[in-house]
Amino acid sequence: MSTPSMPSQVPPHGRALRSRLIRAGWIVGLPLLAVIAAAAYFGMLRVTERLEREATAIAAATGEGQPEPWLRVSVAGRDLTATGEAPGASQREAAVGRLAAIDGIRRLTDRTGVVEEVSPFVWSVERPAAGRVEATGSRPAEVGAFELAQRLKPALPRDATLSDNARAARGAPRDFPDAAAFAVERLQDLTTGAVATLNDTVISIRGEAASLAAYDALRTALATLPQGYTLGTIEITPPVVGDFRFGVSRRPDGSLELNGHVASESAREEIRAAAAEAAEGAAVDDRLRDARGLPPGIDGPALARFVFQLAGLLHEGRVSFEGEAVSVEGNALDASAVAEAQTLMRDARPPGIAAGRVALSARPIVPYVLRIRRGSDSVTVSGHLPDRATREALLARLNPRFFRESIHDRTRLAEGAPAALGAALAAAVDPLSTLASGELTITGTSLRLTGTSLYPESAARLAQSLPKAMPAGWSATVAVTSDAAPSAAADLGPCGQRLAERTAGHTLRFAPGSTALAPEFYPVLDAVAALARACPAERIEVVGHLDPAGVKPETQADPVADEAAKETAPKPAKADTKKDAKANKGKAKAETKQEASKSEPKPEAKPEPKPEKTEPERADAGADLARARALAVVDYLQKAGVPLERAAAPTGVAPLSDRQGIGLSLRS
Repeated sequence: MSTPSMPSQVPPHGRALRSRLIRAGWIVGLPLLAVIAAAAYFGMLRVTERLEREATAIAAATGEGQPEPWLRVSVAGRDLTATGEAPGASQREAAVGRLAAIDGIRRLTDRTGVVEEVSPFVWSVERPAAGRVEATGSRPAEVGAFELAQRLKPALPRDATLSDNARAARGAPRDFPDAAAFAVERLQDLTTGAVATLNDTVISIRGEAASLAAYDALRTALATLPQGYTLGTIEITPPVVGDFRFGVSRRPDGSLELNGHVASESAREEIRAAAAEAAEGAAVDDRLRDARGLPPGIDGPALARFVFQLAGLLHEGRVSFEGEAVSVEGNALDASAVAEAQTLMRDARPPGIAAGRVALSARPIVPYVLRIRRGSDSVTVSGHLPDRATREALLARLNPRFFRESIHDRTRLAEGAPAALGAALAAAVDPLSTLASGELTITGTSLRLTGTSLYPESAARLAQSLPKAMPAGWSATVAVTSDAAPSAAADLGPCGQRLAERTAGHTLRFAPGSTALAPEFYPVLDAVAALARACPAERIEVVGHLDPAGVKPETQADPVADEAAKETAPKPAKADTKKDAKANKGKAKAETKQEASKSEPKPEAKPEPKPEKTEPERADAGADLARARALAVVDYLQKAGVPLERAAAPTGVAPLSDRQGIGLSLRS
């Protein structure tokens, strides 16, 4: 029996297909199996095309009443995959059911869901690579994926595409597309790995700035948020620069300008605090730009301290860190400051920092400046003084008046002080001591007192009294304010009781022969002044006290006042001075003899005549000293804000004993 040939076994439709393919030039003498495979392939294409048409029609039908169809279907051969979030469960079941009923499908993968209400509504965009932005979380169901993508497209970084993996949900805040576009646009200024998140109406951003310009652009943009939105966590790292620099410039008025780079906000705060201390009350102009790139091995805080240390030696000039080296140039505070800067540069540089240029000159100090700043717990003296004696005299005057505060002396000695500097200081230190906080600045022969007074009356009085107290050729301006509110009036009974309570156990005794207030007086007198402000209908009367009998007075000198007197008063001739000293010595000896004659019994045989003139003189001297002490207390109370007419030392009142001390009482 003969074997049939292969072509006779080809089915009629196969032979027809083979003929068509041969005529079309696709195959030439293909084997039977290849023909069958080709037939199957083209048959599958027709099935896939049909499934895609039917699935697309079903998906398109889900767009009725929606911003766009919620159903998306992908076809792979005879397999279908459905994704999307239906408005409701019934719509989802209906759409999935129609897909399952399509004739010819092999498998349907259902990845659809139902739009739900979410809270909080969170949506994030990340930049994993330069050319891609990925969205995750929830996007508004009211805004279709395509429409949202179109809104975000202009905000995307250059040449980047959006991959939307977010799911539709309800509960989005108002103007969500605007806020989303704002968040995406910030990614333009950040490097890869940056993330922006919307959590309801709070926008948070994390990433590294692409450049200094981008960092500045981010700070500007974050100041103008979409309406109704606020900032959350902002963790934007400054960019890295290749030429990290830091500099401090001092201006002639003492103000400082900061420029260059700073690595973080915490570092900026530390630098600004150091600058404020170095400026000693003058302005600080912060022009630092956020950037990283400090060379490895250099301690940033140590670098800043070293730069400010050098800047403290400048009257005008600049200290700069560039190329890992520190340089200083300008006009030094004085001649010794030049040598100090050279020594610092040689011996005190932090590790890793090279010594740069030291180009300093010492010019005459014009204007001559001295500052005294009173803070909450310290007094700082800076600037220049002519010699050690003037410095010691100033500190001697400050110490008893600011006994509660620590005194920091940062003055330098240099020539060029204006005439009568001591007299100006003597007139201004006391008013400064009455302020809660303030600053006394002497520039040449101009004095300026600024600050805050605890007492409105004192603030108003200083503006009139201080200019009048200036020595010839000097001027003074006062800018003192008071935040104290007027005190409510109180009855005499409670006021008197409160006065007794505040002075109980505090006997105010002056040193023998002295009218200078002792440090322990101030808390008591401050309390009395506050009471006087609370009892405006009453007047405080002050009575002085005598010295103990037989006690030799101790002279307490005021060095600054003495210096002021030397500067302003005409100097006596040497002969007159010696004569006066001799006369005073004789007067003291006479008074000693009078004391002895008073205490020792007189012989009856030779009675001495009564010292009719001497005893009244001594009594008058004691009364005068007591009154002078009372007036010193009155003066302090008035400086502390008690009106002139409400604090007085009445005349004709007998002095108190030293055991009683100063007398304080209220009178209607």
